[in-house]
Amino acid sequence: MNENTSTEHILLTGGTGMTGRRVHALLSEAGVRTRVASRSGEPRFDWHDTSTWDAALDGATGVYLCYHPDLAFPGAAGTVAAFAERAARAGVRRMALLSGRGEKGARDAEDMVRAAFPGTTVLRCSVFAQDFSESFFLPPLLGGALPLPVPDVPEPFVDLDDVALVAARSLTGDGHGGATYELTGPEAVTFAEAVRVVGEVSGRDVRFLEVPPEEFVAAMAAAGAPEELAHGLVGLLEEILDGRNAEPADGVERALGRPATPFADYARKAADAWR
Repeated sequence: MNENTSTEHILLTGGTGMTGRRVHALLSEAGVRTRVASRSGEPRFDWHDTSTWDAALDGATGVYLCYHPDLAFPGAAGTVAAFAERAARAGVRRMALLSGRGEKGARDAEDMVRAAFPGTTVLRCSVFAQDFSESFFLPPLLGGALPLPVPDVPEPFVDLDDVALVAARSLTGDGHGGATYELTGPEAVTFAEAVRVVGEVSGRDVRFLEVPPEEFVAAMAAAGAPEELAHGLVGLLEEILDGRNAEPADGVERALGRPATPFADYARKAADAWR
């Protein structure tokens, strides 16, 4: 990261989420001042209340743009683009946008954000490896099976620790402005293979199941997820998990100068989540 971190002040949208908290930890360890944007924070930040934006941006030199639940969801592109425009007017120098690989909606958002803030660094990610240990794949795995409304396609799952380090460097150092990094793992593995690795490192008997969309939505609802979110995830999974993203990309190596983390290495460090 930039050696002169004392002048940096990074605003983290989604700063309590899976990627944001990792970026926050890395920046804090490097002595970079941060502000985590949230509806319960001070100053309060809400994507859907534009009156909260200026206070959150006040004094920020960089912004990590992470929109929940996903850039591909309706209305997301316009919202993040409007925020990027506001950030440019506030004097922000660097911006990193967490985006989705193979998602048309996310690509539209990238274009709109870059129109407002041309130097944006785009972090275009494949499916997160940590979805297996920290997100919606975890509860069913603890129950013995991962049911998904998609075929057993290969996917180069990306380790979020890699993503966070790319984000932190792009927000504090030169040479990343305007870059697009396709962030994936170094090899593609199928969901069945990934679940087998989870079973090996955790000692659990788990398996992958291809299920109809309505069964997936019902399972998500039973786990407490809003039905709208469950239907949105079905659409997103069906869009990106059709083989279009099977080929690994070199974004991690381009940004960090070292290979991406293999899924098996991620699984070994996350094994306690499944025990």
